[in-house]
Amino acid sequence: MNVLVLCIFGFLVAMCFILAIGNAIWEVKDGSVFTVFLPREPGVNAALSSFLSFWSYVIVLNTVVPISLYNYGELFDFSGQRVEITEKTERVDFSWNQLADPKFVFHDYSLVETVKEGNPEAQAFFRLLALCHTVMPEEKKEGELNYQAQSPDEGALVTAARNFGFVFRSRTPESISIMEMGMKVTYELLAVLDFNNVRKRMSVIVRSPEGKMSLYCKGADTIIYERLHPSCNKLMEVTTGHLNEYAGDGLRTLVLAYKDLEESYMEGWRQRHHEASTALEGREERLDELYEEIEKDMILLGATAVEDKLQDGVPQTIEQLAKADIKIWVLTGDKQETAENIGYSCNMLREEMKEVFIVAANTAEGVKEELQNARRKMCPEAAEDPSVIKARAGLFWLKMTETVEDEKVDDEYGLIINGHSLAFALEKELELELLRTACMCKTKAQVVELVKKYKQSVTLAIGDGANDVSMIKAAHIGVGISGQEGMQAVLSSDFSFAQFRYLQRLLLVHGRWSYLRMCKFLRYFFYKNFTFTFLHFWYAFFCGFSAQTVYDEWFITLYNLMYTALPILSLCLFDQDVNDRWSFQYPQLYSPGQLNMYFSKKAFVRCMMHSCYSSLILFFIPWAAMHDTVRDDGRDIADYQSFALLAQTCLLVVVSMQLCLDTYYWTTVNQFFVWGSLAAYFAVTFTMYSNGMFLIFTSAFPFIGTARNSLIQPNVWLTVFLTSLLCTLPVVALRFILIQIRPTVNDKVRYKVQKEVLPAPAPRRPPARRISTRRSGYAFSHSQGYGDLVTSKWFLLKRPLKGRAMLFSQSDSTLAENKPQHYRSITEGSQSSG
Repeated sequence: MNVLVLCIFGFLVAMCFILAIGNAIWEVKDGSVFTVFLPREPGVNAALSSFLSFWSYVIVLNTVVPISLYNYGELFDFSGQRVEITEKTERVDFSWNQLADPKFVFHDYSLVETVKEGNPEAQAFFRLLALCHTVMPEEKKEGELNYQAQSPDEGALVTAARNFGFVFRSRTPESISIMEMGMKVTYELLAVLDFNNVRKRMSVIVRSPEGKMSLYCKGADTIIYERLHPSCNKLMEVTTGHLNEYAGDGLRTLVLAYKDLEESYMEGWRQRHHEASTALEGREERLDELYEEIEKDMILLGATAVEDKLQDGVPQTIEQLAKADIKIWVLTGDKQETAENIGYSCNMLREEMKEVFIVAANTAEGVKEELQNARRKMCPEAAEDPSVIKARAGLFWLKMTETVEDEKVDDEYGLIINGHSLAFALEKELELELLRTACMCKTKAQVVELVKKYKQSVTLAIGDGANDVSMIKAAHIGVGISGQEGMQAVLSSDFSFAQFRYLQRLLLVHGRWSYLRMCKFLRYFFYKNFTFTFLHFWYAFFCGFSAQTVYDEWFITLYNLMYTALPILSLCLFDQDVNDRWSFQYPQLYSPGQLNMYFSKKAFVRCMMHSCYSSLILFFIPWAAMHDTVRDDGRDIADYQSFALLAQTCLLVVVSMQLCLDTYYWTTVNQFFVWGSLAAYFAVTFTMYSNGMFLIFTSAFPFIGTARNSLIQPNVWLTVFLTSLLCTLPVVALRFILIQIRPTVNDKVRYKVQKEVLPAPAPRRPPARRISTRRSGYAFSHSQGYGDLVTSKWFLLKRPLKGRAMLFSQSDSTLAENKPQHYRSITEGSQSSG
């Protein structure tokens, strides 16, 4: 629009320049004849008159510039076979625990009985979950606990411990109080070894009321396994089998371990820890060394698995968006295996894909080689070097853009690239190779800026928490999902909603309707204003280029304000080519917007040509009809006022008919605004041209009697009919021909709407669990932990801070909602319970 507005402004200057030259020529040749009864002001000559005429026409023709467009536990049967859990499956009764969360759902009674029997490993397992975290408790009423967690995963783990009899109750900077099987126990909090992206684990060191000191640790399986005591090797093999089983279900896993500490050792360690935590230089490095020192030779307790439950409609939404030719790229902070599992569960990756490429090299050369190998498999005939098209764009075409052309691929492929490989791939030397390879795939994991830079595409980013903010802001359109992850993403977004599936309606229905309405608005706005303005241009050749207006001043004032404002407003509010159900049935209807089919520079030029044609009809047909015309009684009506009234009446009728042709969806409001605007025009016209208005304001209403004298003549109405016919018939004929020989996808679907009945929507069914062998990722937030906060006094604020997790699969509310009832799997001691 900015470029078009500048072009329109240049066009305005050109028209004014032409008319100013015409004024100079007319003044020199014919103007002297009129000086006898219209003498010039002293010092005014043809050159000055031409200069003043230029600026007068800038004022008269300014309506052509659209300034107004800116306003800116698994279950098993007796034979050992897994039992599918459904809504009818019997749930565990936690009524024995008065502090249990009533919303917590669990199905495996064996684990409850194990805890009640006092199994030391099982109790140590849940004790760890109740102590090793940074959750903030809130208890407004006795027994009504509300946990504010850094991530939904962490909150759910604490909630699971709560329901199995280990209730996290309260904390201070120096202590943690929990209820252990109905008994209140307060542990002295000696240190929090916080989580970060490098450590991928967190630990707490506590002293029990008996004086026993212990370290409790939870983290990623690979990280914890490296720090286990050799005596745990056998248990580690069993746990690894469970982890692989969980990974096959797409669950996110954590491994839990503990270590008993000696008093003599802890005295020295705490002193060194204090010194490191207060150091002004090298603080993080010194703390990491201390953490590495103490977090070793730990005893394995077991593992947890979290189901990242997709919100309703996520796979269907992604499938629909893909059908609409929307390119979907996923950014996630999870492990590679988790990303792949989530990709399959939400239909980003599919079994029918010919191949899913994984880029996981640790060097730039390795990444380059893997990307090139993938590209060559997908498109063997593609050139080795990318085809980059350079062009100028932007304001005054000063910005140089580079566009990488898409390359044709016959089959469907997917691409997964992990974090360290992505760091290499985003370097200057490899970014184009990444872009080429990723764009050949149906699924990608990449960043927004690279796409914006080389694809010249409109980007949409959707996220749910604080570390998605930069991505949301980088995209053209930002969408925030409100829910368990807080409001940071919502506050930084253009749109926000609670469920990912609403994105389907946002894009395929409201977004598409909005595009259609906006394009119609722009085309109609340009059409009516260009037509309005061009009449002034033609009239200039008949008024000595004097900048006299062809319309009544009141019509000029009310044309955009009253007569043409409400009809186009109703179209922009209500118009739709097909309803929302047909829009979902045919997501391909979205593609015209991606191709700029309905408004572009070409469409603008066509609009100008249409306006030029209409203006010629609207000016010269009334001019010819009024030339040397007399009334039925023989009186002359060939005057300026009568011609102005006829021209403006024809103009308003024609632009109203054009709006009717552009309207697909008629409502009572549309009808009222269209006919009401025409009725308002005639009511205002008869009022303004009445004797009474002239007598009250003589100089302001010079068109006295024009309406009643002109509009009673049959030839005036025949002229209105003829001009309307000549202006609209070519439009109707052209549209009919185009629908027959070159129908758009909208035309085809609208034709189907008339012939077919839309089938009822299929009932939503939960997706079947997909069995896989991929290892899932650890259930941690990937932002810095809140260890420093919980050991300070700041967390005593009434409303504790909320944390969040990474996009998509890492505790992600964007595609997933994590619920405590889905903590179904635990390995503790030498046995496992689902």
